[in-house]
Amino acid sequence: MMKPNSLREALTAAVPDLARHPEKLHVFVDEGRLVATGARSLSFEYRYTLTLIVTDFAAGSDEIMVPVLAWLRVNQPELFFSPAQREDGVKFEADILNHTTVDLALKLPLTERVTVRVNGTGYQVEHHPEPVNEDDDPATWWPAAP
Repeated sequence: MMKPNSLREALTAAVPDLARHPEKLHVFVDEGRLVATGARSLSFEYRYTLTLIVTDFAAGSDEIMVPVLAWLRVNQPELFFSPAQREDGVKFEADILNHTTVDLALKLPLTERVTVRVNGTGYQVEHHPEPVNEDDDPATWWPAAP
């Protein structure tokens, strides 16, 4: 699975507090399953719920939510474009610890397509990126690196 590490890297880059304190960011894969395609290969799809927990967070929740949405726009775009999925796709809970800090948990339904081919004595495994919407301009929702 590639998306859990990708999201961790994106959040660490986008949220200064997580860059300084990466131990506050916890990423788990829950309810995972493999869905075989039925094709004449071993190709499959990972389907799972990614649970993201940020502990002792003192900034506003928007500092986490906005970068997560920007990452999802590229890595799970159907959560934006499918009416059924966008209504119930991203879930969250907050444990308000005191007047200044919160533990925040997000649940994200993710999928990853994987193609498998027999390659002589082993397997050639390829993880596919999400299709790109040609009308969507990433520069409008993800800031340029400083």
